[in-house]
Amino acid sequence: MLNLSQLFFTSDANETALLDHLDLDAKQKTEIQNAKGLVRAALREGIPLKYAELGLLGKAPQPRFFTQGSWAYKTLNAPCQPPQEADIDDGCYLPMTFVTQQTKRPSVAAEVFFRIAEAALAPLVKAMGWKFGGEKPTCIRIHISTLAHIDVPLYAIPDDEFEKLKKSMAMAMESMTLDSVTKNERIDRWDALPLDQVLLAHRDENWKPSDPRPLNDWFVDQVTVQGPQLRRVVRYLKAYRDNKWASGGPASVLLMAVAVPLFQQELGRDDAALLNVVKGIPAALRKGVKHPTDQSESLTDRLRKAGAAEGRDCVEEAAQSYEGLAGILEATLAAGNAEQGVIWMRQQFGHRFPNRPDRVKVSPAPASTTTATGAAAGVAGVIASTPAQAGPSPLVGSTHAG
Repeated sequence: MLNLSQLFFTSDANETALLDHLDLDAKQKTEIQNAKGLVRAALREGIPLKYAELGLLGKAPQPRFFTQGSWAYKTLNAPCQPPQEADIDDGCYLPMTFVTQQTKRPSVAAEVFFRIAEAALAPLVKAMGWKFGGEKPTCIRIHISTLAHIDVPLYAIPDDEFEKLKKSMAMAMESMTLDSVTKNERIDRWDALPLDQVLLAHRDENWKPSDPRPLNDWFVDQVTVQGPQLRRVVRYLKAYRDNKWASGGPASVLLMAVAVPLFQQELGRDDAALLNVVKGIPAALRKGVKHPTDQSESLTDRLRKAGAAEGRDCVEEAAQSYEGLAGILEATLAAGNAEQGVIWMRQQFGHRFPNRPDRVKVSPAPASTTTATGAAAGVAGVIASTPAQAGPSPLVGSTHAG
């Protein structure tokens, strides 16, 4: 039997594992953080100016910002292959200065908000050689490099809450002596916003109630309860997706939602914990997966619609793909040939899975125990009896997965 856990995750500072190869390097993180700071500064200064230029009533104050999505969940992977990019979501919040007591909705159209924000960003985008990423319905996308893009969703919150937030953030800034990067993360306080009345600007549907914090809080709570191994397993699921689909595939939120109820902690065995999850994914996808904080939304329906125009059932495609991963992973762990087992894993996860069979622990399977079953047992026999073959060569250059 094989134990490949050290090739998925290691605490040995002298070794690297798959998880290490999924991380953006320090230079890439700094570039993204700097770009995010420039985007924030452009919006902070430009939105009030562009709003005034349009001659609209009132005065638009400087916005506040909150990082959300995989950067906030700490599940962000570096991109695996073109055209993949690291996705950084940085919400831009303005007070509902335009609200009336009767409607509690902005009287300024969401389309105007988008136009103001894009005009505020345009000089920066041009000066930096960046590109806008087309009209995404719920955000402004800025491609800052071939590696990453920043999505800026636009939100409106009640004026009085915005003022409280503004004061609390100013106090936090005055009391902090940390470096600038840490400051930016520390003042992204999710609990400083109201629990409801958060509206998202939508290009086609004007304003929609939408608060990103419940999903963030749900996943952070799950990791707190079930342990950091859960976060790592989600990243492995994303790494497999990014190696198998150059574009498309199951959304990250779908992989999070399907993984959490299937997860079982396996101390010191990330490979076994991953197997627990992938074995249950096909049935879960076929049954249907709801959004974890909005049961009215089907995440599998969203995936199915993505391929409907092409006559493809993307849900079934994903189910079959993860079914294949489950069979191969189960068979690999049941086998006794470390070299061949590593080759199989590199075929599933790509060049970032370490080509280090010497770090695989091998132990004989108990005579009375059969670990692999069904199709997996057949694959196990093939792996166990097949001579080691040369694995795929690492890609040249600094291409990383997303």
